[in-house]
Amino acid sequence: MRCARQCRASVHRMNPAFSVLFFTTLSGAGFGLWAWLGLRIAFGAPPQNFQALGWSWLLVYAGIAAAVGLLASFWHLGKPLRAWRAFSQWRTSWLSREGVLAVASFVPAAALLCLLARDGGYQIGAATRFAAALLALLSLATVACTAMIYASLKPIPAWRHPLVLPGYLLFALLTGGLPMLPSIPAGAHGIDGALPYALAFIAAAVLLLKLAYWRDIDRTPLPQARGDAIGLPQRKASVFERPHTEANYITREMAFVVARRHSRMLRIASALLFAPAPLLCLLLAWSQPGCAWAAPLATGCALIGALLERWLFFAQARHLVTLYY
Repeated sequence: MRCARQCRASVHRMNPAFSVLFFTTLSGAGFGLWAWLGLRIAFGAPPQNFQALGWSWLLVYAGIAAAVGLLASFWHLGKPLRAWRAFSQWRTSWLSREGVLAVASFVPAAALLCLLARDGGYQIGAATRFAAALLALLSLATVACTAMIYASLKPIPAWRHPLVLPGYLLFALLTGGLPMLPSIPAGAHGIDGALPYALAFIAAAVLLLKLAYWRDIDRTPLPQARGDAIGLPQRKASVFERPHTEANYITREMAFVVARRHSRMLRIASALLFAPAPLLCLLLAWSQPGCAWAAPLATGCALIGALLERWLFFAQARHLVTLYY
């Protein structure tokens, strides 16, 4: 009962589980890197020097990041041993579609790794380009399904925002594209030469998108009564008894309080890390081609900024079910 009284006495927000934070951040970066690699190999020029070897390492790195992110999501399940059942609901569930596409993405990734090893890194055949294009398509589709898991939830107005889906895609492309910079040869042209400029554009676009998203969720009025939550505005809905008398999943993760000043500071820190910091690193790498630490620093800053942004995405979302507590 004390937990219920505490929930009623404050504004309720979601308490994000760290497994979900790591899952959405790491898997997004891994699939984003696969998307960039797939596009580069499918539509770019043949590799130069040891560039194909760098692609192979990046394929493995992205696969590890995606796999670790997916495994982290299992810790969030009530009964992880039954996770395999989620794959059977792909017709109606975005979660199931995400799982199916995520597993399917490893097939062209493995095929691409074998084809690069077979060709010796000196040419790109038709089969290699097809596998790369399929990998890029499946990776982007997996990230889109991850976003739709949250964007399809009507009881959480902050997640129904139209910028949620493009935000997930842009963050995946940003955090996945930065690790590719060291594999670009000096004086590259075409897709390789355009990648730093594309990442700079994406970083600026992500910043503008998140500023617009944060402004909208701050200004959008949320239902303040139970009648509004069940679609009966201006009606006073009553309950016979409290749903629970002790803490449970809903009160732990969907009735969390975020101080306004803390949220403002985290927004500033997140925005600085995922946008200006990578942009400064890209500028440094462009002005000093021999600067080897600029790309890793940009990648680390973007990942930490994305992790903070993802925490805010969950923590600042208000679930309408908290109106009953």
